[in-house]
Amino acid sequence: MTAQPEMFQPVINSLLETDLYKFTMQQPMLHSMPTNQAEYSFVCRNTPAFPLAELAVDVNAQLDALCVLRFTEDELAYLGALRYLSSDYIDFLRLFQFQRRFITVSTHGDTLHIVAKGPQVHVMGFEIYVLAIVNELYFRRLAQGTAHDAALAEARKRLQAKIVLLRDYANNGENRRHPFEFFDFGVRRRFSGAWQEEVTSTLAREVPQVFKGTSNVYLAKKLGLVPIGTMAHEYLQTFQAVGVQLKGFQTAALESWVQEYRGDLGVALTDVVGMDAFLADFDLYFAKLFDGLRHDSGDPVVWGEKALAHYAKLKLDAHSKRLVFSDGLDVPAAISLHRHFADRVQTGFGIGTNLSNDTGNQPLNIVMKLVSCNGQPTAKLSDSPGKTLCDDQTFLAYLRQVFHMNG
Repeated sequence: MTAQPEMFQPVINSLLETDLYKFTMQQPMLHSMPTNQAEYSFVCRNTPAFPLAELAVDVNAQLDALCVLRFTEDELAYLGALRYLSSDYIDFLRLFQFQRRFITVSTHGDTLHIVAKGPQVHVMGFEIYVLAIVNELYFRRLAQGTAHDAALAEARKRLQAKIVLLRDYANNGENRRHPFEFFDFGVRRRFSGAWQEEVTSTLAREVPQVFKGTSNVYLAKKLGLVPIGTMAHEYLQTFQAVGVQLKGFQTAALESWVQEYRGDLGVALTDVVGMDAFLADFDLYFAKLFDGLRHDSGDPVVWGEKALAHYAKLKLDAHSKRLVFSDGLDVPAAISLHRHFADRVQTGFGIGTNLSNDTGNQPLNIVMKLVSCNGQPTAKLSDSPGKTLCDDQTFLAYLRQVFHMNG
């Protein structure tokens, strides 16, 4: 155990304080792949204002505190009331506690290394908590005292400007076939937990006609909002290493999801090996069974047009489908995409950093991704080259060859 600093303030106070999709991915993995061994690694993609290695002691203390937490009966009752979470999974959560030995923090020069390694169903949940912890520790230090007050004042001013824009768009009479709806996706990149709660509660109060939920399960429960989320890259990446032919990993992942949820949680993520390779696997069977698709890299208009062309080719009514956009959005970008697509297909917009960390300070661009499973490398070949993640160049080259991708 790490000695806790004076005036220790835990960043995470409830195991519900994570994205919904961590639960909805953990359940099928518990049911069909309970013996998977996996490794997740932390990466900072941009240059911070000070070396993140300086946070190592505090990160260790926060992880100690995280690994003491358990789900309360009230929290379990909330999760159990979500019809897609099974009673045996809730029983698993009743016994669940993070194991400190499965996650390590180290430094190499200025670089902060955080690695979670062990049984996948026990280590996959670390991701969002780690990102929230590093972010909050970073901004506690970067914006102290009057600087903290100034950051919050600027953030509140910017939030009010967003609300004005949202109200104007909701009320200005643009007669689109499908309504504008957006969600908070801001846990992993937030300025602080308190600020995310203020943002989410303010949006729920001020623009309920367009603000429809949050990925933060703790806030969804506390504020009476709809928890939002289905799957992330790690779910599909896992199938690259579980005994199916590599070319069939997306098909296997989608089929497993369909069998697990049988009509619930029907939004599929498309960019693990790019949209073109995804659509090659997304045949009539899956296109009928899934309610829609989620965009997370590449040009969103190009992506959306490809999705609509695919539905048209399959002779499916796009008005019964939903395109969810979640890649680096702000409110103006979401409105622009709604204007472009909303007469042809249902839309939804997950906004993260621009809601939960728009303070005038540069946000961190941090991730904690699955890098191997069962001793095999895993990779994401997204539609944005900077988002490609894999340390094994041989596997990357093979993956590109299998899915006919350049670069």
